[in-house]
Amino acid sequence: MNIPIFNTYIDEKAFSSVEQILASTYLSEGELVKTFESDLSNKLNLVNPVALNSGTSALHLALVLSNIGPGDEVILPAQTFVATGLVVLQQGAKVVFADIDYSTGNLSLSSIKEKVTERTKAIILVHWGGYPCDLFEINDFAKSRKIIVIEDAAHALGAKYKGEAIGSISDYTCFSFQAIKHLTTGDGGAICCKDSFKYQDSIVKRWFGIDRFNSQLSHLGERIYDIEDVGFKYHLNDYGAALGIANLRLFKERLDHRIRVANYYSNSLKTVSGIHLFDYKEDRQSAYWLFGFHVDKRDAFISALKDKGITASVVHMGIDHNSVFGGYDMSLTNQRKFDGTQIHIPIHDAVSFDKAEYIVDVIKKGW
Repeated sequence: MNIPIFNTYIDEKAFSSVEQILASTYLSEGELVKTFESDLSNKLNLVNPVALNSGTSALHLALVLSNIGPGDEVILPAQTFVATGLVVLQQGAKVVFADIDYSTGNLSLSSIKEKVTERTKAIILVHWGGYPCDLFEINDFAKSRKIIVIEDAAHALGAKYKGEAIGSISDYTCFSFQAIKHLTTGDGGAICCKDSFKYQDSIVKRWFGIDRFNSQLSHLGERIYDIEDVGFKYHLNDYGAALGIANLRLFKERLDHRIRVANYYSNSLKTVSGIHLFDYKEDRQSAYWLFGFHVDKRDAFISALKDKGITASVVHMGIDHNSVFGGYDMSLTNQRKFDGTQIHIPIHDAVSFDKAEYIVDVIKKGW
């Protein structure tokens, strides 16, 4: 048996949908992108979703819309992928790492408060593994200091916080539709903007600063426009949208399956010696892009599972180790501890209950 840590889900309806787009030869952004955005809003309760070509583009666009620039500071966790920090540097701003909660991998509000200065312009929250951060508490604090909150929800499509959908709470929420995420468009993403003006601005900025759907053609055949601000080539295309629409078809059923597998893992592993499950509260629902925990003798654990065809993996050590961010920040005590003990086991569409039982049985045999 071979059970990888990730897989790519393609709905059976996607093949014909994408084939129709290819046959039409209209491959760029068109009406299907609008349909995909409507589906994201209607099916997952996302607020003002704007489809883009990557989750990284979404994060960068959120910073642009927030007017982040040189001299500004942006607080974020080191427990993330490098894209979360690199987009801040692209704007000429300073990355300020706050510590995480060891029991979840999510940004700690107490650490945020210690890191805030008069130059702090934004906080980027990462819902680690799909488990929502303390959104109300962090948003309340940020509002009191006039700080913008950006959610990096690359792991959290379909997650909920106190009954509200991730993508409906903070100033900006950024999603990834990269190949191994819950929902893929091949490579893509989306940004949700609570403010209606920023929403309209994001639509214009995603295509060079041109309002693609409201700029007319002259009798010469040239589109009539006057770019007022810098824009980007961040739009999604129609064949990506076709794939996304098809993959949304059974999204809720697939997410429910992940949650059931996660509950099975939690109930089965909570008494296993050497495993320390993350601390998840009942007032929020994880999207379970990952199922992680802390483990004793991690190298032995990985080897024991590998011998049985199961991939157990660390997913992203703290990104502050990269020279571009200044190197290891030893003041992040929980992050350094997290680096030393975190591990993840497979949880995705291809993990049936039979495979989940096999994984648990292998773990219970020891390492």
